[in-house]
Amino acid sequence: MQSRLLCFSGGPAARRVRLILQQVVRGRLAAERQLQPEVRALHGPGAAAGDTVTIGDVSFKLKTPKSPELVPLNYMSDNLAQSVVQHLRWIMQKDLLGQDVFLIGPPGPLRRSIAMQYLELTKREVEYIALSRDTTETDLKQRREIRAGTAFYIDQCAVRAATEGRILVLEGLEKAERNVLPVLNNLLENREMQLEDGRFLMSAERYDKLLQEHTKTELDAWKIVRVSEDFRVIALGLPVPRYSGNPLDPPLRSRFQARDVYHLPFKVSAILLSFATTLCSQESSMLGLPDFPLDSLSAAVQILDSFPMMSVQHIIKWLYPYNVLLGKEGRTAVEDALKRFELQDSESPLLPSRIKKVEQIHGSKTLQADVTVQIAEKEVKFQVPAGTRPLKLCSGSDTFIETSSHKQLLAEMMQSHMVKDMCLIGGKGCGKTVIAKEFANMLGYNIEPVMLYQDMTARDLVQQRYTLPNGDTAWRPSPLVTAALDGKLVILDGIHRVNSGTLAVLQRLIHDRELTLYDGTRLLREDRYQSLKDELQLSDKELQQRSIFPIHSSFRIVALAEPPVIGSSTKQWLGPEFLTLFLFHNVKSFTRNEEIQVIKEMIPNVPTVAVEQLLSLTHKLRETNDPTAQSLASSLSTRQLLRICRRLSQYPDESLYHAVNKACLSRLSFLFLSTLSDLLTDDLFSLDTEDTQDFDASKAACIFHVIKHMMVMEDMLKDFLLGEHLLLVGNQGVGKNKIVDRFLHLLNRPREYLQLHRDTTVQSLTLQPSVTDGRITYEDSPLVKSVKLGHILVIDEADKAPTNVTCILKTLVESGEMVLSDGRRLVANPANVDGRENVIVIHPDFRMVVLANRPGFPFLGNDFFGTLGDIFSCHAVDNPKPQSELAMLRQYGPDVPEPILQKLVAAFGELRSLADQGIINYPYSTREVVNIVKHLQKFPTEGLANVVRNVFDFDSYNNEMRDTLISTLHKHGIPIGAKPTSIQLAKE
Repeated sequence: MQSRLLCFSGGPAARRVRLILQQVVRGRLAAERQLQPEVRALHGPGAAAGDTVTIGDVSFKLKTPKSPELVPLNYMSDNLAQSVVQHLRWIMQKDLLGQDVFLIGPPGPLRRSIAMQYLELTKREVEYIALSRDTTETDLKQRREIRAGTAFYIDQCAVRAATEGRILVLEGLEKAERNVLPVLNNLLENREMQLEDGRFLMSAERYDKLLQEHTKTELDAWKIVRVSEDFRVIALGLPVPRYSGNPLDPPLRSRFQARDVYHLPFKVSAILLSFATTLCSQESSMLGLPDFPLDSLSAAVQILDSFPMMSVQHIIKWLYPYNVLLGKEGRTAVEDALKRFELQDSESPLLPSRIKKVEQIHGSKTLQADVTVQIAEKEVKFQVPAGTRPLKLCSGSDTFIETSSHKQLLAEMMQSHMVKDMCLIGGKGCGKTVIAKEFANMLGYNIEPVMLYQDMTARDLVQQRYTLPNGDTAWRPSPLVTAALDGKLVILDGIHRVNSGTLAVLQRLIHDRELTLYDGTRLLREDRYQSLKDELQLSDKELQQRSIFPIHSSFRIVALAEPPVIGSSTKQWLGPEFLTLFLFHNVKSFTRNEEIQVIKEMIPNVPTVAVEQLLSLTHKLRETNDPTAQSLASSLSTRQLLRICRRLSQYPDESLYHAVNKACLSRLSFLFLSTLSDLLTDDLFSLDTEDTQDFDASKAACIFHVIKHMMVMEDMLKDFLLGEHLLLVGNQGVGKNKIVDRFLHLLNRPREYLQLHRDTTVQSLTLQPSVTDGRITYEDSPLVKSVKLGHILVIDEADKAPTNVTCILKTLVESGEMVLSDGRRLVANPANVDGRENVIVIHPDFRMVVLANRPGFPFLGNDFFGTLGDIFSCHAVDNPKPQSELAMLRQYGPDVPEPILQKLVAAFGELRSLADQGIINYPYSTREVVNIVKHLQKFPTEGLANVVRNVFDFDSYNNEMRDTLISTLHKHGIPIGAKPTSIQLAKE
C-alpha cells in the first residue's frame, strides 16, 4: 500500500513586491521553499484502488472511479499554500465523517478551485451545477424528455451523484430562488428523496438493512434505490448580507459544516498585496468600496513580468476601475490608499502608445500571434492567442478611424488579451463595438456577437430547449458555447443589463474555461481535455460520445458595458463578483480634435464649418454640470454625430439647428428646447423653432396638407435614401401612424407590421407559435419575414415593450447580425455565410420604421429613445401649427361653423403650451380635437360645451386640473362647467 504525504509550514517572506507577486502566481512564497519538507502531491494517473492519501494526520483510502472522465484534472499544483492544505485537510475530515460541507467566502474562483483540488486528490467523480435565479427543481432532480413520442425522466446532477456515489458541487447557493433548494433538505439530512418517476432514494444503511430481510428483486419492484455511502455535497457560496443574494434557509444551513475560505493570507508587508487586502477589509466595505479582486493579481503579475516598466497604478485600474466605479468619496479613499502604499503614478507614467506589429506564429500547436507594442522609445514583443483568419494590423475598415487614444487602448487590450478576458466600459455610442471588432480583425478572430438583456435566462446564455418536428425534446447550444468550441471572440454586448444571478453560470467558463451544460455535456479547458484523453487512452470521438468536448485555446470574451450610474438608488452592476471576471478598460469619450478627425476621415465631403459648430455645441453640452444639458449630450453620441454629418454631406443646405433638434427630439420637451436655444447663439444655428423652412406642399400628395407632417416625411425620405432605419417619436394622437402609412404608400413598398406590448419577449419578436394538426409549430415573425423579403418593418408602440427585449434590435441595426430564438442567424454580409446552415442573409432593402411615444411622464411606457435612440434616425412628430390644424379640421367638419373651429384650435393650442411648461400633465393632441369636430359634424345640434366633455370628463375628478381647464376654455369662449360666479367667456 502506497502512502502519500502533503504537509506545509510557513516562514518569513521576501521583501520586494514583484518577487512576492511572482511567488503568489506560482502558489507559494519564496521563503517557504527553504523551510518546507519535501512535498509529494498525488495527481495524475498514478493512483490505484487501495492507495492512501495523507494530509498531516488525516488519511483517505482511494477507490477506483467508475467514470474516470468525471474526475477533475490539472487543478493540483506541485506546491500548495499552507492555508489551502489546511482547507483540504478539513474537507477530508468531513468526508470521512460523512458530512456535507459549505465553503463560504468572498467572490472569486478560490473556493471552487479548492473543491476541485480535493476531488482530484481523492480521485472522486464530480457532478457540478452553477445555481442561478433560473435554476428549478427539475435541474436538480429529474427532467422530463420526450423520445419517439414517449415521455420519460432523466436523472439530473443531484440524483446521479447520490446513486453513483459522486460529489455534488453546488455553486452559488445565494443566487437560487428560495423555494428551490429545500428539495435537497431530506437528501442532505437522511439521504432520502422521492423522485417524480416513482422511485425512492434511500440511505445506504437503511437499504442494506432492508436487503437482509428482502431480496433485491423485491426492492427494485418497490422502486427503492440505494444512495451510495460515498455521496457527498460540497456547497460554495457568498456570505449574505455582506454580498447580495438570498440568505441561507436555516433548515438548509444546519445540514452543512461551514468553512471560511478567505483570500490566501499574506503575512508579509508587501506593498501591492497590502494595498489590495486593505480594499478587502471590513473598514473599506463600510465605506461602500467593493472588494478588490485578489484572484486577478496573477494576471497583473504576468503583465508586469512582460512589461516591468509599466505603471502599477495603471494596471490596478484594469483590475479595479475605481475611476468609473466609485463616486468622489470612494475615489478619494482609493487614491489615499495608493498614496499611503506609494503606488501612485509619477507625473508621466510609461504606458503603451501603439501596436507596431502583429505576426502569425507558425508551427505552434495552438493559434498564437507575436505582438509588438511601443512603450516610450522601447518596443516589447509578447505572445497572445489568435483566431483562425489571417492577421491584419490595419483592417482598412471604413467604420473605424484610429485616433491616438484608440491606438493606446488597442495596445492595452493586447496586454490584457495575453492573460484574461476583458470588459470595455464606455458611454453609449462611444465606439466600444467598433473597437472590439477592430481588435478581432487584428488577431484574425471570427466574431460572435451576443446581445444581453435583463430578462435573459441562464438557458439563453448556454443551452436552449426546443422541440423537434416529431415532438421530441432536444437541446441546442447557444452561440456562446459554439464560439467556445470554435475559438471565436465573443462580444457580450450590454453586460450591465443582464441580471448578475444569471451571469453567474458563466463564472466557471471565465475563471476555469470549463462549463457543464443542461444536457450533461461537459466543456473542458484544452490542456485538461488533453490530459484526460492521454490518461484514459481515448480518442476524440470516444470522448465526444461521452459528451466531453475541448474549449478552443483561442476562445476569448470581450464584454461591453455602459458605466455604472454613480449615486443611483438601484443596485450597481459592477460589484465584487463582476470584478473577478475581467480586466476592465475605460473607453474614454473623444476629445474635440479626435472627434473632428473621425468625422472628417469617415465623411470627407461634410462642410468643415458645420462640423466645427456641431462639435463646439456637443462638447459644451458634455462639459456642463446642468442635468438637462447632460441629457441632451447623451443624445449626441459619436454615432449620432456621424449620422448628422452624413446627412449634411448629402444635403449641405439643411439647417444645423434642425439637425440637432431632430437628433435630440428637443421639440418634444419645452425644457430641452429652451436649453438648446440658450446654447445655440452662433449665426450658423438659425433659431427657427417655428419650422418655417420653405416647403412646396404641391410636391407631396397627402390626405391633409399638414406642413409639419410633410416636412417630417421629407426628412424621413432623405434618411431612408441614406440607408437609415427610422424612429418616429411623439405624443399620442399627433399622426405618427398616418405619416408612416402615407410615407410607405408614396414609396410603394411592401410592409410587415409588428405591435409590441408589455408581454413581448425576445422569442415573440422572432417567432410566432401556431397550432397545426394538433401540434405547436413556429412561424417566422414579421421581423424575420421583412429581413428575408426586403420589406419595411413597422414596429408600433415600441415603448410599451421592455427595453431589455427591444435592445436585441441593436445587433441587427448596428452589427448586421442577430441570432433568432430557434437557432437561425441573420447575417448582413453574404460573405459571412461560408456554407453554414440556418443562416438567413438580410435583404439589402430591409428597413425598420419604429413608432414610440415620447419618453417620460405622463406616458407609462419605457424609454425606448433613451436606450436605442442613437442607432436610429430620429424624427419628432408634434401637433400641427394652428393654421395647419385649422385647415385639417375644416376637412373633417366642413359644416361646422368656422368660429367654433377657431375656438377649438386656440383652446387646445394653449392647453398644449401649458403641458409643455409642466403646468398640466396631459398633452392634449390633435386626435382629441378631430374627434370633437367629427361629433359636431354628425350631430350639429349638440352644443359645443356638451361635446368637449367627451375629452375633458377624464379630468373632472381632479379639482386643480378641472379649474385650469375651465379657466382656459372659458378664455376661448367654450362654456364648459360654467357657474354664475365664473362667467368670463370671450366675445363671439
